[in-house]
Amino acid sequence: MSEHEARPGAGPEDDGSDAPYEYVPGGKRRKSRGGKGCLAVLVALAVLVGGFYFGITKGVSFIAEQFEGPDDYPGPGTGKVEFTVNEGDSVAQIGRNLKADGVTKSVQAFIDAAAGEPDSNGIQVGAYQLKKEMKAADALDVLIDPGNLIGYPTVTIPEGLRLTEIVSTLAEKTEFPEAAWNRALESGKIGLPDYAGGNAEGYLFPATYEIKPGMKPVAILKAMVARWREAADEAGLEERAAALDHTPGELMIIASLIQAEGRGSDMPKISRVIYNRLDGPGDKGGTNGTLGIDAAIAYGLGLSPGSTELTPDQLAEDTPYNTRLNPGLPPTPIEAPGDDAIAAAANPAEGNWYYYVTVDLSTGETKFYDDYDGFLEGRDEYKAYCETSDRC
Repeated sequence: MSEHEARPGAGPEDDGSDAPYEYVPGGKRRKSRGGKGCLAVLVALAVLVGGFYFGITKGVSFIAEQFEGPDDYPGPGTGKVEFTVNEGDSVAQIGRNLKADGVTKSVQAFIDAAAGEPDSNGIQVGAYQLKKEMKAADALDVLIDPGNLIGYPTVTIPEGLRLTEIVSTLAEKTEFPEAAWNRALESGKIGLPDYAGGNAEGYLFPATYEIKPGMKPVAILKAMVARWREAADEAGLEERAAALDHTPGELMIIASLIQAEGRGSDMPKISRVIYNRLDGPGDKGGTNGTLGIDAAIAYGLGLSPGSTELTPDQLAEDTPYNTRLNPGLPPTPIEAPGDDAIAAAANPAEGNWYYYVTVDLSTGETKFYDDYDGFLEGRDEYKAYCETSDRC
């Protein structure tokens, strides 16, 4: 057998094995190095082992995180943060706000701290001084102590003040003069409803207000109007106005008259008297659509509130606010009504009354009558009271 008849794959470099050869340039054949199948198995094994290691590592890390708890700063923190707890904030919402302000590292850390503290349900609304990057439990300790509330100067506006009196009070209790408050009232930026006609009389709600650093007259007046809006919405002012066939602005005028004339449980009855006179047959009560509220007359004359003992000449002076001469409502509110008066204007009591008389100024006892004869009886009772009282 010749060399060319040798078995395939044999040749001078033949090592006697059955390993395949491959063709290479120059007519030579090169033996393939190793098997590809073995290499694939090794690669797959390496991937499997790597994946198993990664999974074990992640699992251990996850378990460790569960035992370590949520992210939290070690404390004690740095700098100053004025943090506000708002009306209606839940513990979770407080936690979200703390994280957003950079006080705590995570919401869950604060929630967990609060879960172990019964007093966390009594956190009071207001401002507190905290730090950046506090431990959640330390932040909670500050918030549950009412003694940590930041105190700001306050201004109290009583019910029944006129706009000019409110301005005087604000000027007296703040660093801003009356001129600054009047400019703010004229700015058109305090949030009055359209039906106020740009006049803030009756819309600066009587309450106590904090004057925070940096607050200026426009911001303070805007807060007062916003507080009025809360009272109006709670009473359903605009919806009730439609049901009563009046405008919301008219209901605010009625509310101011109620505030001037009544107190407590009598307010819804006084409200009904006003509506009966406005909307009922005038001949039934003999009122001809007039309200006869002397507090409105005094307002129109620029007289100090609190006294309805007007002279015959004053009662005869014809101004848009003379509710004895002119039927219907005066053109604007006459003072600032509170919650009860606004609610009474929106929800008058049921009754056929056209008159009322306060027969005892010390107790505020007021009697209601369907007709003029009844009113005369009440007036006589009032006069008898005045003979023995220095309140008249």
